[in-house]
Amino acid sequence: MAAAKSNTNWFVIGVSAAVVVVLAVLAFVVVFLNNQATDPGTAPQSSIVNEETGAISFGSGEDEIDTYVDFMCPVCGQFEDAYGEQLQAAAADDKITLNIHPVSILNRLSTTGEFSSLSAGSMYCVAAEAPDATLDYFNLLFANQPEENSAGLSAEELSALAEQAGAGAAADCIADGTYNKFADSQTKAHEISGTPTVEINGTRIDNSEIATEFAKILG
Repeated sequence: MAAAKSNTNWFVIGVSAAVVVVLAVLAFVVVFLNNQATDPGTAPQSSIVNEETGAISFGSGEDEIDTYVDFMCPVCGQFEDAYGEQLQAAAADDKITLNIHPVSILNRLSTTGEFSSLSAGSMYCVAAEAPDATLDYFNLLFANQPEENSAGLSAEELSALAEQAGAGAAADCIADGTYNKFADSQTKAHEISGTPTVEINGTRIDNSEIATEFAKILG
């Protein structure tokens, strides 16, 4: 008796196997990209960085003032011109706790597409590597603030400012973008859509109320 002829369709099996492989690869890519998008990045370790809020904190006063700033934001520069020295002096005297949050909402307004993240990340680099130089570096960033729709400052230029502030040890961190992703994640975590954003004792206030509310605390 002749053996039964095999009806196995190896072509169909091969195609099916290939489809399974492709689907598996696509699933992996989707998971990978999702993880990348939600990855909070490396958190800076520093005596002046609050592990829970990501704030870079100065002073120990009972009243807390939180400022969220983007170093590409011209209004943030105007805010610092108006209130920065007063806030920093009050923090130095422990009349307030000043919590600075570097954020990144204006990457789209730098031709490189990354200046807000790069500069915010660089603040964390200085806070981690040279805490005592952080406010000086912060002030230098605004003193040398680039215009919107420009390239912004490069990592090398930011490192030069860090060196000027006494934080030359932060250069490698800035060049590597070590905390850029962390700065991005903090921007999302605090739901920042505009800058400057100000909170007083945990309550977010309208920008039109800043002068009045600061006067109550700072005099």
